[in-house]
Amino acid sequence: MAASDDLFLRAKHRTYSGLTEDAERVWTGPFCFIQAADPQLGLMKAWRDGDCDGGGDEWAEEVELTKQAVEAVNQLTPRPRFMVLCGDLVHAMPDTPFRGGQERDLKAALKGTDPSIPLVFVSGNHDLGNTPTPSTVEQYCSAWGDDYFSFWLFYDASACPQLKDAQEEWLEEQLSRVSSSSSTVPKHVLVFQHIPLYLKSPDEDDDYFNLQRGVRQNLMDRFKKAGVKAVFSGHYHRNAGGCHGGLDMVVSSAIGCQLGDDTHGVRVVVVTADGVIHRYHSLEQLRTRGIDEDLRKLLQA
Repeated sequence: MAASDDLFLRAKHRTYSGLTEDAERVWTGPFCFIQAADPQLGLMKAWRDGDCDGGGDEWAEEVELTKQAVEAVNQLTPRPRFMVLCGDLVHAMPDTPFRGGQERDLKAALKGTDPSIPLVFVSGNHDLGNTPTPSTVEQYCSAWGDDYFSFWLFYDASACPQLKDAQEEWLEEQLSRVSSSSSTVPKHVLVFQHIPLYLKSPDEDDDYFNLQRGVRQNLMDRFKKAGVKAVFSGHYHRNAGGCHGGLDMVVSSAIGCQLGDDTHGVRVVVVTADGVIHRYHSLEQLRTRGIDEDLRKLLQA
């Protein structure tokens, strides 16, 4: 979740280097950030083999794609304010073979990110397991940091009800804070999660790739009430989404394995005083041509 006069990121009680709350309270002009999803080291081989329940015993392709993404983002001018990875960092589930190697190699690939571009991690179902437990949540936090950027517990919290309650309390506190008339009114409020609220329509049927209807509607109502402008997610490995009642649902395809016709890429998000404009860019386009000219002009306004 992000909110402030400008934009700041908070996960539990953590503030990220270069994104401290006090430093971000004053609007200083348009800026951009990068939203990426699903590097998911190990899935490409597993998908080709038809064994996606396995962890995938090879992931050199995803490592190379992640390095390409880092290289492309590093050379952007102006520099993105931050880069957020919306979940499924690796393919191997917790406590399965290849998990440690995949995490190690992803961290090594991401170390090339310019220090001026903070990295923010969102947990996905492969990072925590489809039914998270206190143990898998702790493993994730130990490897990647705080876990409250995604709403995975709303999908299936049956094995960790106390953690769900804690997350629910945190979410309500954040939404109340940004919508309170007694606090500084934010220009924009954004939510980052792994599983989309929906893929095309808020009333679509429940699916592996979306949140269940009851959870979906509850979150949408609360997000709208709090003035959330957009929800950014991954998980689908294709671009999708829509806009309903002023709430933009943005589903971005993957750095890694593609399950549709999109190319490996990331989403460039430009934040102006009046709006949040976003567009998916292939890694090749971003590396050779940078961001689209119309988005670049918005940053110069």
